[in-house]
Amino acid sequence: MSGTMESVPNQERIWTAALVVIGDEILSGRTQDKNVAQLATWLNVQGIRLVEVRVVADRTEAIVEAVNTLRARNDYLFTTGGIGPTHDDITVDAIAEALGVAVIEHAEARAILDHYYAERGGVTAARARMARTPEGASLIPNRVSGAPGIRAGNVFIMAGVPHITAGMLDALTGTLEGGRPVVSRTIGCWVGESEVADLLRTAEKAHEGVAIGSYPFFREGRTGANFVVRSADPALADDCIRALIDALEKAGHAVVYDGI
Repeated sequence: MSGTMESVPNQERIWTAALVVIGDEILSGRTQDKNVAQLATWLNVQGIRLVEVRVVADRTEAIVEAVNTLRARNDYLFTTGGIGPTHDDITVDAIAEALGVAVIEHAEARAILDHYYAERGGVTAARARMARTPEGASLIPNRVSGAPGIRAGNVFIMAGVPHITAGMLDALTGTLEGGRPVVSRTIGCWVGESEVADLLRTAEKAHEGVAIGSYPFFREGRTGANFVVRSADPALADDCIRALIDALEKAGHAVVYDGI
């Protein structure tokens, strides 16, 4: 069983975000993406829910379709990958096409690159590509490698390299409107999740504004599952986890606090 929180107490506003991971290297398996986890964690602290992730190839039509679909149904859209200096870094062009604007050389971005590369061989034609943005965009500071990220409306265009992405997210901290961060409580049991599915469903229904996720595993020759209770209200999460613990123990299952 896995729950998705559709509402929180008093019908509190839920802010959502999506992520488009761009790159043939991700789809081929040559590179393992690490940005989904770090973006989800960062967004949670901002009070924003990451609700959808797509991985698309370095193809303009694929990027355009994903960007236009996801930016329309979420408050924020993040993209990672494809903003480097090489010919196959087409993210900026594709997003400009999706937004219906031209690609320009951003004067501030070019000045940043000129300064960064002043003692690193200067700004070559390839490096200058990293100053290109959709018209009307603003910049996301990059304290790690010079070339900035880009904000165009509710679209945030970021690097694919995880530690550079992390720096860009740090620069954005506290700048986006969001709700209350989601808190989570975790317990575990050596039990098959199918045996307690009804119990989990009942606990979730009894606590509006709470979602319960079930994560089964097979370990040490035994079947078990961890159960994660999530809510924007810490008191609700605490109430639900206590009720869940009580129900599991009454059913004869030993509970492992903080998960197995």
